[in-house]
Formats: sequence, structure tokens, C-alpha cells
Amino acid sequence: YSVLQAEPSQIPDPRHVWSRHSLPITDLCCGFGGPLARAATASLDQTAKLWEISSGELLLSVLFDVGIMAVTLDLSEYHMFCGGMDGSIFQVDLCAWPVQRDRTFQTERENGKIFKGHRNQVTCLSVSTDGSLLLSGSHDETVRLWDIQSKQCLKTMNHKGPVTNAFIVLAPANMFNPDGKPSVPLPKFSKHLHGTESNDEQGSEGVTLRLGLHQQESGESYLEKAEKMYAQMYSTREKNLVGDQEHLTIQVSELEEEVSTLRKINKNLFDFSARIITKPAK
Repeated sequence: YSVLQAEPSQIPDPRHVWSRHSLPITDLCCGFGGPLARAATASLDQTAKLWEISSGELLLSVLFDVGIMAVTLDLSEYHMFCGGMDGSIFQVDLCAWPVQRDRTFQTERENGKIFKGHRNQVTCLSVSTDGSLLLSGSHDETVRLWDIQSKQCLKTMNHKGPVTNAFIVLAPANMFNPDGKPSVPLPKFSKHLHGTESNDEQGSEGVTLRLGLHQQESGESYLEKAEKMYAQMYSTREKNLVGDQEHLTIQVSELEEEVSTLRKINKNLFDFSARIITKPAK
């Protein structure tokens, strides 16, 4: 909260305090919904719970046979995926009927909704944006890529130690373009840490970034400099547009004069030819 808090002396009170879990919480996932977003929590008490952030209400609590170490939601929030301590990954349908706040995941009955392959506890889960692939990491030193529809493991990547975190990200648009370069190059950062109080090295290339409204130091912040630079670029663009318009007007007037001159020459040639043709023979 300190990054977003304008006044550092005021510590904000939490909006909600959720205390329904009886053992330590191992993972938390927040969905995409803005004010209507939902959050999922996993715990060693063998439950995964779904909460409504706006009201703080508990929407769903699912009880499993093992402790849950990881939890995630797909982009449409139609399924919740829970990674267990025994290496199993459970798929919970959030739109199942009838609606029950307290539900028990029965392994025997819902065997078709379990991803089996890891030999140790699952530590992280991530779903692709199209909702077709599931990525999982485990203490068995592997990362697995699953097809959600068939529950089949598509790829296994081995590591030299327990996997603690892994997630799927969108590839940049120019990732496969050999000439692709960042549009805004990053400034050179100094290779050593230094405090903002000691400004002995005036020539060093460093970037000071200040967030919030409480700026005790004099001078412009990085955001203000960026805004001024954008304003200069915008004014330069406006001048260029005005200059281009004036240049275009001058070009049009020159072309009109040239057309008028050509018309006069054409008329003189016509008159001269007509006089020669109609001249009586001697």
C-alpha cells in the first residue's frame, strides 16, 4: 500500500479481514472483474475458498482430501484449479448446479477432473489466456503443460531443483522480428546502490523515481519530465502540421500560375497557326 498511499503517515485499514481458514494460507489468486472481481485462497486446512471482493462475502468453500498449495482461476472464471500436496491438480466447476456454498470434492466421483502426473506437491498454477492450457510447477523438479479439456500432459520440463513459481505470459508482438527494438529505450542505470541524500556524483547517470504527492525534494519528478517531454513533442508535431499546410498552399499557387502560363502559350500557338493557314496565297 505504501507505493500508492499519498500520505505515508496514515496507515489504511483493511477493507476486509477474512478469517475462515483454520490453517496457514498457501496461495491467493485475484480474478479480473474490477469492482465485481473475485479472489480465491488455498490453505493447508484442505480447503479452497472463493470470495467476493466488493462485499467480502464467502461465495464457495471446497473441501479436499489433501492440503492445497496453489490455486488459480481461468480468464472467464468458469473453473478454479487447485494444486494438492500429493501432486494432484483438481478442477472445480464454479458454475455447477445446484449452487452450494460448502462443497466436498469427492475424488472417486470426479475422477475426470483431476490432473495426475506430479510426484510431489504442486507449488504454482497458471492458465493460458484462451483457457485451453494449464501450466503447473512442483517440488518434483518438473514443470508440466496440460491440455485442460483432455487432462493430458503435453510437455514436461525438468529442472535441477524444486520449482517454486512458473506462469504463462503473452509473447511480445515483435518477439520473432530480428529487427525489433523497443520504442522507448531504457536509460542506463548505475550498477551500485546510492541514497538520494548524497548527491556528490553529479555526473553519474541515474534515474530517480518518486511516486505519490509527498515530494520533499526540489526539482521535477520523472513523471513530470515525461509529461513535459510529451507536451514538447506534441507542440512540435502541431508546428510541423501547420508548416506542411503552408507549404502545400504555396505549392498550389505555383501550380496555378504555371497552368495559366501554359494556357497563354497554347492560345498564342493556336492564333499563330490559324493566321498561317488562313493567309491568302500570292
